Amino acid sequence: MQDKGPSNHEVDPEQRKTLVLTGASRGIGHSTVQYFSQRNWRVITCSRENIPDHCRRDPNWTEHIVTDLNNTESTQKFIDRANEILGEAPLHALVNNAAVSPKTTYKERLGCLNGDVETWREVFELNFFAPLMLCRGFAPALGRGEGAVVNITSIAGHGVHPFAGSAYSTSKSALSALTRELAVEFARFGVRVNAVAPGEIETDMIGEEYEALIPRIPMNRMGQPVEVASAVYQLCTPNFGYVTGTEIFVTGGQHLF
Repeated sequence: MQDKGPSNHEVDPEQRKTLVLTGASRGIGHSTVQYFSQRNWRVITCSRENIPDHCRRDPNWTEHIVTDLNNTESTQKFIDRANEILGEAPLHALVNNAAVSPKTTYKERLGCLNGDVETWREVFELNFFAPLMLCRGFAPALGRGEGAVVNITSIAGHGVHPFAGSAYSTSKSALSALTRELAVEFARFGVRVNAVAPGEIETDMIGEEYEALIPRIPMNRMGQPVEVASAVYQLCTPNFGYVTGTEIFVTGGQHLF
């Protein structure tokens, strides 16, 4: 049985840790929120959509703010509101999970020569510039908590993927590079910055065509969102207290080829 961590009455309220996570309404983000909440972390989240009603009954899910991270003003409002909730309290983890991977309606891969440039700008705004803004906006709170940042990158950022488009892949590659740069700058504040690169994970974003990729995965299966969530969680704990600037591949070995 999976360890769910200590129950609420076993943790001193003054010692509870706080997570801020983007893209919380489904998939990897939703699973990650549940993983942290089960371990009694207080959670502040955002996404373009509201969370399901049953999530609102989670006592650890402190606040969910509907936010368009493609919009700089909306992103800044989320940062301001989350910092208002935090007050002078520390932030122990920031997980930059929200992302977009544009697809065509006719299953054609969007490369560098098709599709419009404006779509590239939208992809980079959400997948790259929003994480940069969030890291800057929460830097003081992260410093107070000697916290951790985890950027959700992708296997697609390390090679040409048969389905993920070029805008998505290059934005994730840029996020990997940003992770290294941030790790160096945040180290002086006692804050660690790492990345988790998922491979083929069974979420709503996965279509039937992805089944053809399973033979390319040494573990011969797709991953589960909770397997990404657990890697993210470990990077935010003292167990990984001397790890920064690193990217962990949660791919079943697919990234080896």
